[in-house]
Amino acid sequence: MDYRRMGKTGLQLSVLSYGSWVTFHKQVDDNAADKLMSLAYEQGINFFDNAEVYEGGKSELIMGRILRKKGWDRGSYCLSSKAYFGLFGKYNRPNQTGLSRKHLTDACHAALQRLQTSYLDIFYCHRYDPDTSVEEVVRTMNTFIQQGKILYWGTSEWDAGHILDAHNIARSLNLIGPAVEQPQYNLFERETMERDLLPVFEDTGIGTTIWSPLASGLLTGKYNKNIPEGSRLSMESYSWLKERVMQQDKLEKVKKLDKVAKDLNTSLATLAIAWCIRNPNVTSAILGATKESQLLENLKAIDIYPKLTPEVMTEIDAIFA
Repeated sequence: MDYRRMGKTGLQLSVLSYGSWVTFHKQVDDNAADKLMSLAYEQGINFFDNAEVYEGGKSELIMGRILRKKGWDRGSYCLSSKAYFGLFGKYNRPNQTGLSRKHLTDACHAALQRLQTSYLDIFYCHRYDPDTSVEEVVRTMNTFIQQGKILYWGTSEWDAGHILDAHNIARSLNLIGPAVEQPQYNLFERETMERDLLPVFEDTGIGTTIWSPLASGLLTGKYNKNIPEGSRLSMESYSWLKERVMQQDKLEKVKKLDKVAKDLNTSLATLAIAWCIRNPNVTSAILGATKESQLLENLKAIDIYPKLTPEVMTEIDAIFA
């Protein structure tokens, strides 16, 4: 396993990490999650990602039970949660969503309880909140740091302007700004990482923990002919994801990428992940495998990404131009 410092911080994250979005509870039960997290840990993964909104808190409950059962040294792994959407991912009553001091505090305490831990290594603002001042967010996150409830705070899917605002406010108040952003990044979603966030990388040296490196499974090639039974896109609750992913032009590009993968004697999934972590601004790519065989295949990206020469990258760029 390779490890990278998260931006300018001293925290080192495995370049491949493991997350539970759209998998734990719905596709992966406690037993399967136990095996997957154990395999990930044994293979050197030291960062496990979660959020309040994932399955209405059930994802964090599963991860917390497993971590308690395993009893791994707390210093050997990093744990994150995110807040914004609320426990159920929908607007119920005021203060149950957003980034107010009230909701962030409630969400932080709840995440600690569900994950059965005394602190979070990273606590993310899951989206930007136009109804809460950035200064309130900065002050709240710094309070958590001072209380020892979190070690670092970050943002997820924030635009560059708002991240820079947070840093400027933090500097003016002599406080700590966000150390990490969590954007979507894959061969179909490149603009944020490769263009929009460049001024943030240059100004702040922020790290990134990218999500969906396989574009919700599309870049594995498993949807090239049909939607396999039991896959997340076959589930009615993910019909919104199916509409976003299953587009003919995208499928054609995946088929062309398959040839590049074969030339490198690797799989589509491994190549797609390797392409992500070749970007030096990526601290860690979050994997969401639902089977041990998938996770082992994903982990091979560690060996492949150094082999992605400028010529190979140019060939891939031509497919996804």
